[in-house]
Amino acid sequence: MKIVLLESLGISRESLEAYLEPLKTAGHVVECYERNEEANAERIKDADVAIVANMPLSGEAIKSAERLKYIDVAFTGTDHIDAAAAKEKGVLISNASGYAVEAVAELTLGYAVALTRKLFAAQERCRNGRTAAGMDFSEIGGKTVGIIGTGSIGSRVAKLFGFLGCRILGCNAFSRKKDTDLIHYVSLEDLLKNSDIVTLHCPLTPQSRGLLNARNLPLLKKSAVLINTARGPVVDGAALADALKSGAIAAAAVDVFDVEPPLPQDCPLLSAPNVLMTPHIAYNTREAMEKRAKIVFDNLQNWLNGKPINLV
Repeated sequence: MKIVLLESLGISRESLEAYLEPLKTAGHVVECYERNEEANAERIKDADVAIVANMPLSGEAIKSAERLKYIDVAFTGTDHIDAAAAKEKGVLISNASGYAVEAVAELTLGYAVALTRKLFAAQERCRNGRTAAGMDFSEIGGKTVGIIGTGSIGSRVAKLFGFLGCRILGCNAFSRKKDTDLIHYVSLEDLLKNSDIVTLHCPLTPQSRGLLNARNLPLLKKSAVLINTARGPVVDGAALADALKSGAIAAAAVDVFDVEPPLPQDCPLLSAPNVLMTPHIAYNTREAMEKRAKIVFDNLQNWLNGKPINLV
């Protein structure tokens, strides 16, 4: 088999070699590249397996790869892979679901603290020789937290906020779950109306695209904060920017966008106030990268053994 790693997995060269050595010993050809989306088609044209993280893999590249049988995605979401083209060719796709649960959940809590305590505005005052006089801060404990998408990450987020004494509302917009001891499930409308903190942890699907938009963002409390570590298009970025500019909501933290950073200068959120923007870092910790690599190579070995796992 020819196995092509199309971009870095974020682990050390030594760790990567430890995963690659058994494959090479078994007679497989392995090629590793730096990220270059424009070169994907050429690099996988005679590959049996393509390994990719969050770099888009187009239908054109997939269709032109005559021998391609398996795409091993080192990421939870697979919306950046042309699944229709893969299905048409009979190419299986696995993901690395679960590797970033702790990383994303911890940063979600960090975003909530940063927004409710206005850490960046306070830092700016301090650096400019000012005090916090007149600033208004709030605590997280006792607040209502609305979680849109209560899979493994959303459930972990619920536990972290639960430890702080928060009331947890949950919504799986296109499926129903029963209440738990921690999470009370409500409609999306009720969640938006009643939450002090709203955080998104749902996948991007045709149904969830634009889930939060100009029609329902005004349902949020003016004191509410919104956190998106899910997928950018789940929230209408222009509508969110308008809500922040008008004061319809207090603040937002956004780690994901319609496109992967670097952001174009016409991104509406760049001109919005009270928004903490990070370049898609929620999943990215040393620990998560090691977990991810293990899942990816476990996926590959199982597929080679005829027992594929984590199929999407």
